[in-house]
Amino acid sequence: MRVKRILIIGNPGAGKSTLAMQLGLIMNLPVIHLDKYFWQKGWVAMESEKWRDNVREMVSRKEWIIDGNFDGSLDVRLPRADAVIFLDFPTHVCLWRVSKRIMTSFGKVRQDMAEGCPERIDFPFLRWVWRFRRDVRPEVAAALRQYYNGQRLYKLDSPRMVNNFLGRLADGRDGNPEN
Repeated sequence: MRVKRILIIGNPGAGKSTLAMQLGLIMNLPVIHLDKYFWQKGWVAMESEKWRDNVREMVSRKEWIIDGNFDGSLDVRLPRADAVIFLDFPTHVCLWRVSKRIMTSFGKVRQDMAEGCPERIDFPFLRWVWRFRRDVRPEVAAALRQYYNGQRLYKLDSPRMVNNFLGRLADGRDGNPEN
């Protein structure tokens, strides 16, 4: 069975969007960055029901790679995924990567972000990164148990594991770090 719908979730700063773009190239699948659709100009969040309707439309497509957390829509996304990649990096790695991203992209709109949402220093976001493993990770794990029926769950907990995973896929293997 060919995997056609991949969900990438995990710690902020773990590289979800970068991995999605790399997988899109390797697997020739369309990539959807949730940040690009959730945020409106000026960092205004989309209204909850409209957001869920948009997510339902996105996951109804035949093929996709979707990156982003947005735990308020995992119940919509997880049942439609053929594979889930959970980037479960240590907090210090994620904080370093987010800080580096802020320094290199400050004031610019990244390609995985909505127009009108330039990179900025956002202390509530940094606090969320700091507390992700304690506050959000248990909710993600519970959603995986409740909504995901698939057999392909890849938990990658370091940049090295991600690189090995990508190498295996590029070589035509299934990417499973256990094989």
